[in-house]
Amino acid sequence: MVTETQVDDYLDALYVERGLSPATVAAYRRDLHQYLEFLDGLVPDPALVSSFVASLSERGLAASTIARKISAVRGLHRHLSQETPTDTDPTVLLDTPRRDRPLPKALQIHQVLSLLDSPDVSTRPGLRDSALLEFMYATGARVSETVGLDELDLDLEDRSVILTGKGNKQRLVPIGGAAADAINAWLPERAMVRGQDSGAAVFLSLRGSRISRQAVWTIVKSHAERAGIPRHQASPHVLRHSAATHMVEGGADLRAVQELLGHATIATTQIYTRVSPQHLLEVYTMSHPRS
Repeated sequence: MVTETQVDDYLDALYVERGLSPATVAAYRRDLHQYLEFLDGLVPDPALVSSFVASLSERGLAASTIARKISAVRGLHRHLSQETPTDTDPTVLLDTPRRDRPLPKALQIHQVLSLLDSPDVSTRPGLRDSALLEFMYATGARVSETVGLDELDLDLEDRSVILTGKGNKQRLVPIGGAAADAINAWLPERAMVRGQDSGAAVFLSLRGSRISRQAVWTIVKSHAERAGIPRHQASPHVLRHSAATHMVEGGADLRAVQELLGHATIATTQIYTRVSPQHLLEVYTMSHPRS
């Protein structure tokens, strides 16, 4: 049997040892209180725990909610088995319901072209914004990779850039001619506004410091609005998704797109085939004998 005291001890360990936020601990507390009510003093075994999970599904809860509750129960029993080695963990063989991955949103090619044409390149802010937008679309870079870009990472002669992604993993990515030209046009202006705290950053605020993530979001949304694209449909991540989708639609090999985007697994990249019906139609037409 699992007691309230054991649950409290586990939650204290989460807060103190693992540093989880009070909000997360509070959510786990509600989940585990519900679990104790279901057990009603019975000793949990695999069948009883599976019945608890089935009861959650019967209530029509979202898969993400069920997954969180399972995580709380699994964590509790793992904690108890470590504290008392004689206790067996009834959740060892428990499956977590699969969560559907939402389809990424992508702009149409004509929308992206309007967005890229939006900055007024006769002005310093316009040159910076043009270089920024062209770079993000050309490389599919994440906003963090764009913000962290240094001049030494760029090789505009060879049209390539070293991006530092998640886990400080680096990858070499080509840059298109339009993006290279836009960056070359921006760099002399960058030298004029560069401040002492900018370091070697490529993209700067107009005060001379390294540009912030929030500023990049604002730039993308403001130029999207100027291009006639609703603000809620545009973001740096949507621009990254658009680059990937358009490469897949253009016939790019998924492995190459995986390398360009810095995805850890091909499964992440494959989602772009689901948002490109034209790509699926072309593959079907070329490969199916009765197409």
